[in-house]
Amino acid sequence: SAVNYFQCHPDSLCSLVVDTGYSFTHIAPYYKCKIIPKAVLRIEVGGKLLTNHLKEIVSYRQLHVLDETYVMNQVKEDVCFVSQDLYKDMEVARKRGAANVHVIEYVLPDFSTRRRGFSRELVSKPTSLPHQPTDEQSLRLTNERFAVPELLFHPSDIGIKQMGIPEAIFHSISLTPREMHPHLYANIVLTGGNTLFPGFLERVQSELRKLAPDDYDVNVFMPECPVSYAWLGGKVVPDVKRRPNHMVPVTLAEYKEHGHSICHKRFSELQECDFDV
Repeated sequence: SAVNYFQCHPDSLCSLVVDTGYSFTHIAPYYKCKIIPKAVLRIEVGGKLLTNHLKEIVSYRQLHVLDETYVMNQVKEDVCFVSQDLYKDMEVARKRGAANVHVIEYVLPDFSTRRRGFSRELVSKPTSLPHQPTDEQSLRLTNERFAVPELLFHPSDIGIKQMGIPEAIFHSISLTPREMHPHLYANIVLTGGNTLFPGFLERVQSELRKLAPDDYDVNVFMPECPVSYAWLGGKVVPDVKRRPNHMVPVTLAEYKEHGHSICHKRFSELQECDFDV
């Protein structure tokens, strides 16, 4: 991700990458495409944990779906969002009728007439229309929609004693030389599938703005396709015309001869900053 970012922003010396994907969330600051190892942090929260948490909530409240990981992952991707004001949204979710704007009905796939579920406004009584059969299974979702992605910002809600993403960014930057702080705050890159939650970027931006010094600009950037952004960065590395001269790829023959040790030996010194942090 850092390599790809510097290709797009050649004038930027520093960048901080937030990669929140399937298994973990990593916070990694870079200086001239070189990682700062002592400032790298990992949060034990990823998309898999969010899906499992949603399965547990729905199974406890409505329908047993502990064995339906694929379907519930689709539910998560289709209806979940990041709250900008958790307490306000919780109050709205407690209301009845039209005042509860967060409640929806999610119709589950039957893998006969439809392969993927869909959401719609909550229907109080089943209809007999041909395109809405009465035997369809559906879930009623309200606060689950924003309570599940909230774990990215408050892992302690389920007993994980770690910082949320904004606090981790702040702590990671504090572990770098002070001269780099304003540059890192101004160049924060979000990658990974969890960044696709509606409101994710805005929540990170607003919470980090509260933590950062007032005289620093805070700029959070998300590429057009954050899921493949890290891969695109790795794709740049072997490109002879675009890579720096010191970034030499490992050939297939070398890897077969020496194994992963050749990768560690060749890249560890080149990809890490040589100053003491």
